[in-house]
Amino acid sequence: MKITVLGAGVVGTAAAYCLAADGHEVTVIERHAAPARGTSQSNAGLVSPGDATAWASPAALKTFLRGLYNHDLGIKVRLRFDPYFLAWSLRFLRQCTVARLRANSQVKLRLALYSRDCINAISADTGIHYDERKKGILYFFRSQHSLDTGTDNYRYLAEHGLPIEIVGRDRLVQLEPGLAGVKEKIAGGVYSPIDQTGDSRQFVEKLAAHAAEKLGVKFLYGTTVEGLDIEGDRVRSVMTSAGPVTGDAVVISMGPESGLLGRRYGIDLPVYPVKGYTATIPLEDESKGPTMGGADEDQLMAYSRLGNRLRLASTAEFTGFDRTHKPSDFVTMFRTARDLFPGAFDEKKAELWAGLRPMMPGSVPVIGQARYKNLYLDTGHGHVGWTMACGSGKFLADLVAGRKPEIDPQGLVYVN
Repeated sequence: MKITVLGAGVVGTAAAYCLAADGHEVTVIERHAAPARGTSQSNAGLVSPGDATAWASPAALKTFLRGLYNHDLGIKVRLRFDPYFLAWSLRFLRQCTVARLRANSQVKLRLALYSRDCINAISADTGIHYDERKKGILYFFRSQHSLDTGTDNYRYLAEHGLPIEIVGRDRLVQLEPGLAGVKEKIAGGVYSPIDQTGDSRQFVEKLAAHAAEKLGVKFLYGTTVEGLDIEGDRVRSVMTSAGPVTGDAVVISMGPESGLLGRRYGIDLPVYPVKGYTATIPLEDESKGPTMGGADEDQLMAYSRLGNRLRLASTAEFTGFDRTHKPSDFVTMFRTARDLFPGAFDEKKAELWAGLRPMMPGSVPVIGQARYKNLYLDTGHGHVGWTMACGSGKFLADLVAGRKPEIDPQGLVYVN
């Protein structure tokens, strides 16, 4: 078929690659001048099945409500008149039960484990490298209380297939010598040995180039999607700033903008943007930096080692489609990073960035046919789009081909 993919972030590009590898003629429409210039440009860098726990939970409900008035938290909620946000919030609150937390986390873990294998398979098949490190990820806690309570979700993931090791501070520092200087400030943590790290922008740029050169994928950069031309139960073409693009099928992978487009055509797609901040800093002394990815669970900051660079990421801010940032947004992040890795970097050399995660209320992405016979979704991956993108692309390609997916589709296939 001739398939049009909307969006050249990590999710859209992975879908385009998998569809083209199946023999389809694929065109990708991207508003930016190059791939991975939106949400995929500068994420935390973690490929992390260990981070498969859904955001919506009884604990998250309390934090979400506190975020309405305490903007020093890792979660910040800016109240504004936005009916779409209010509707999304109500759906999020309905997911904040133990039962929904467990169910959503199971689905996320299933896709994340599969997708990690898909990333590595694509890398092996194409020869793509992206500052990857396959040393695992450490999720650590600063107090005994947070360690005792925080490991529950990881133990649940372990019961459903995630290899983990609960570690004390001695074992933690053995795994990550970069944390030796703050050993006494850490109570312990969780080590997920199959997790890995890498630069998603590098991966997407190289995958897009490979897909174009080897598989004939056509990328229309600097082209804005203006709407869909629909006749009956089918999409006839995609209306763009460069004119109509026709084809046999369309895939929406537009990150946080997916919901805006979908609801114009009666598609129930509650994707809402959640803002996150990252800083990328060259390491002045590599011996003082981390050797693997990690997450300070009490300070709500994640980091990864990308070659000779350190990537820091933090904050979940509900502020609509605002992508702006200012130096004060990074103060807490830098304070935490200096505490963990003193002398490793000069924050004045940091490249600062803010982007929007496409969050679904239950943290589970939506994949599959939606409302129209030739319209597909592959979106809503939230804070783990880098982790789930390649598995989602392969899963979507199986659905388009009418093949049985390689993983259980329960909870993943879109239902309008």
